[in-house]
Amino acid sequence: MRSGHDDWDCVVRPYRTPFFAYAAAFLIAAAHIAVGLLLKIKSSGVIFQTADQVAMAGLGLVFAGAVLLFARPRLWVGAPGLQVRNLLGDKLIPWSDVVGVSFPSGSRWARIDLPGDEYIPVLAIQAVDKDRAVQAMDAVRSLLARYRPDLQAN
Repeated sequence: MRSGHDDWDCVVRPYRTPFFAYAAAFLIAAAHIAVGLLLKIKSSGVIFQTADQVAMAGLGLVFAGAVLLFARPRLWVGAPGLQVRNLLGDKLIPWSDVVGVSFPSGSRWARIDLPGDEYIPVLAIQAVDKDRAVQAMDAVRSLLARYRPDLQAN
C-alpha cells in the first residue's frame, strides 16, 4: 500500500510511547511466563496441568503483542498525500481530501481534518512527546502549505 521510500518528504513516529510499550510488553510477558512456570511448584488445592502452564505463558505473549501495537504508529508525508498508520491499519489520504492538520487543545494526539467535520487521528504525533510533537506539527504544516497552498487563503 505504501509507495517507495523516495516518495515521502517526512516520516513521523512517536518518541516516548514505544519505550513504554516495549517495557510494558516485556513485563507482561515475563510475569505470565514466570507464573506459568510456578503453577505446579506448590499444591494449592487446584491441579494444574502442563497445558495450563503453556496457556498462561501464551496469554502473556498475546497480551504483550497487543501492547506492542502502540509502538506501530507512523505518519508519512509526501507528494501522494498523508499516509497514516495507527494501531491496526494504514490509510493513505490524498491531498485533495485534506482540509487541515490540527492538534486541538487538550488532545492526546494530532489529527488530519477532512471535509464534513470528519477527521483521522494521528497517533504518531502525541502530546506526551512535547517539543518533538511541536517540531513534527511544524514539519507537517510546512508540507501541507507546500502541497495544498490553496488552504492558506482560509
